[in-house]
Amino acid sequence: MRLYSELAAWWPLVDDPADYAEEAGVYADRLQEACDGPIESLLELGCGGGNTALHLKRRFPRLLLTDLSPEMLAVSRALNPECEHRIGDMRTLRLGRTFDAVFVHDAVCYMTTEADLRRAMETAWAHCRPGGAVLFQPDYVRETFRTGVSAGGCDEPPPTSGSGGGGARGLRYLEWVWDPDPGDTEYLADFAFLLRERDGSVRSVHERHVEGLFARDRWLDLLTEVGFEPRCVPLVVAGVEPGRHEMFVGRRPR
Repeated sequence: MRLYSELAAWWPLVDDPADYAEEAGVYADRLQEACDGPIESLLELGCGGGNTALHLKRRFPRLLLTDLSPEMLAVSRALNPECEHRIGDMRTLRLGRTFDAVFVHDAVCYMTTEADLRRAMETAWAHCRPGGAVLFQPDYVRETFRTGVSAGGCDEPPPTSGSGGGGARGLRYLEWVWDPDPGDTEYLADFAFLLRERDGSVRSVHERHVEGLFARDRWLDLLTEVGFEPRCVPLVVAGVEPGRHEMFVGRRPR
């Protein structure tokens, strides 16, 4: 996908990392509650540009961040230089190490079949120590999904006086999520991006993302089959409609 490859350098203008502070605090709290001891080490599968990790690293001493896209890992390294980074597919990654907690944010939405979703859960299991915690945060479950439109983006800081190079870059996007076939396990997210270069020129990019959509009980069943003790928890943060988003928190039994 172009957003995570040739457009990856624009990622800091898609989402402001500062905006992730509150929800990252919620994830950290739920993980710590589920873990049977202090969380010293955390593995994130599908870290993207590292926006959530920016805040999680303030709570947990050691983070290992993985992603399938080398370009997105480069963005995360710039934001989180003290964290370890590895290229890896959450369906197949095997590091030969375990962690106190495993966190999977919205990159799990790219698991569009039950088989792939289960493989991602098995990766989390393989890297979670006994008594450790796991948290999956999909954008939607089947019960909460509905067609909608959202918009966002921002400008980079303006150049300092005398720095040259023209004005500040800017990005704005429109995201339209819809489901052409409620009988399958996929929905579509169509993105329209407007990209303003430093010379003032603007170009547009359209990209379609195919994402996975599963019922709440199926999430819980699959996590249980893999071996976790899971529960579904609402995501409650300012500015988010109550009941709109849910997360799955689990413990690996001793």
